[in-house]
Amino acid sequence: MAVRLTLLVAARAVIFGLPPALLAAYALARWRFPGRGLLNAVVNLPLVLPPVVVGWLLLLIFGVRGPLGAWLFSHFGIRLAFTSAGASLACGVMIFPQMVRAVRQGLESVDRGLEDAARTLGATRLDCFLNVTLPLIAPGVLVAALAGYVAALGEFGAVITFAANIPGQTQTLPLAIFTALQVPGGEAQAARLAGVSILLALAGLGAAEWAGRGLQRWLGR
Repeated sequence: MAVRLTLLVAARAVIFGLPPALLAAYALARWRFPGRGLLNAVVNLPLVLPPVVVGWLLLLIFGVRGPLGAWLFSHFGIRLAFTSAGASLACGVMIFPQMVRAVRQGLESVDRGLEDAARTLGATRLDCFLNVTLPLIAPGVLVAALAGYVAALGEFGAVITFAANIPGQTQTLPLAIFTALQVPGGEAQAARLAGVSILLALAGLGAAEWAGRGLQRWLGR
């Protein structure tokens, strides 16, 4: 149950986190505007904050008494804290900087002359992005998704703080390992779960490495 929930939580974290990561990466790589440095700092903040602090901040903001959490609950009946959706949100926030960095590297490697040529031929900014830029950075987006997914599989601190450790609901694989270690004689179960976690991580890292090599070949053409 914990393995299946972990895979689902990580998948949702990537699916919902990748579009804003793409937007943030594009803004940081292409635009010059006041507050750009502040945006870059906010994007990378989860990298330097303890995960427990990130989870606590999410609880303050998205809890049922938080400004956004109360609004979501009163208007749409959506509650994020202590739910699997909240676990996905916590994972998404923690992996967000990694995804932004991977996409941004792809954007900065794109030949701007190709985009300028498309604009001179009459393409709008949106057409240029969809038909020129996005295909060129597609491998980078794939790397961002895979790297983020692998990182989300192992997220612990932010998830347990914001979503708690509820078996069958929010208990992901890292939390299940932690719980097993707290029970006398639970080392065997913890070892089995740790083995599954290692296999998932190796598979994800292998896929990310393969995608990274594909990115290098793609950009080398």
